[in-house]
Amino acid sequence: MPIQIHHRNNNYMILLNFLRFLHLRARALRLQQVCAAPLLIATAAGAQNYPSGPMTMVVPFPPGGGTDILGRALAQKLNEAWGQAVVVDNRAGANGVIGTALVARAAPDGHTMLIVPGGLAVNPAIRKNLPYDTLKDLAPVTQLAWSPLVLSVHPSFPPRSVKAFVAFLKAHPGTVNFGTSGNGSPPHLAAELFKVMTGVQMTHIPYKGAGPAAVDLIAGQIELYFMNALQVVPYIRSGQVRALGLTSAARSTALPGVPTIAEAGVPGYELTHWYGLLVRGGTPRASINKLQAEMARILRSPDIEKRLAHEGATVVASTPEQFGAFVMAEMKKAAQIVKASGMSASN
Repeated sequence: MPIQIHHRNNNYMILLNFLRFLHLRARALRLQQVCAAPLLIATAAGAQNYPSGPMTMVVPFPPGGGTDILGRALAQKLNEAWGQAVVVDNRAGANGVIGTALVARAAPDGHTMLIVPGGLAVNPAIRKNLPYDTLKDLAPVTQLAWSPLVLSVHPSFPPRSVKAFVAFLKAHPGTVNFGTSGNGSPPHLAAELFKVMTGVQMTHIPYKGAGPAAVDLIAGQIELYFMNALQVVPYIRSGQVRALGLTSAARSTALPGVPTIAEAGVPGYELTHWYGLLVRGGTPRASINKLQAEMARILRSPDIEKRLAHEGATVVASTPEQFGAFVMAEMKKAAQIVKASGMSASN
């Protein structure tokens, strides 16, 4: 009998301890919920309050180029959607480095945005002392769109095809000048890749942006320029520029009669021109998510998507994670081209 009582007492104590454990666990969970609630409320409130004042869209190039054209269109739409002034600030210089550094030093509140082309991924490979860390000081928001670059020549330039162009360059090595929007810019990268794959020689003339380079091409001061589609399509349609080929893997609906460079005589040639939006690193994730969602809505609105398609660009509207991974992949690709071509910030 004492053994039976002792056995019952043990069972009772085990059950009692188990109930106490459940009670303490429940209290701990309630405490966690109570502690987490203010953080969740604060995060939600932060997203609701963003933006809390005027915003700035930094375009690190002069007016007139594709980045500037796209940036101004998006700034206007963002202003209409959020009722906040969105000022476009052109801070040109050093292939976008000056404007990018400005955003890298801005307050991490999402009110200062940076719109850039693919040159963002090239600069780390050709400039040893960047005043910012691309992956740490900047936070990706979204890849906005992509478009081909167009191998564009002045109408007076004799070659009328990519094959004829390569033959002309081989017959006149180093005498043809190609313009770019700056050392390390996507047009520069495209031209260097073309040189590596064809073995031709051309002389690089870097400008301080896409606008000035386009002006000199139209005026006949330079023979060719790998111009972005957003900028060049109107000039092609007006006859001010002649297109020989596209850097993309497929033809563009905006220029259906223009072949890709790969199909026109340089098999395997491909380079995609892209645009992205970033903010200062350390910006609250809730604000980044809200900005990305609004930009995706704007980009997919019928008027913007139709306008971009008409001018040769394709909307992407990726997530911050997707864009971050894309930038890292583009940096690796750019580094390979830079190494193969020997291009630098001074050539």
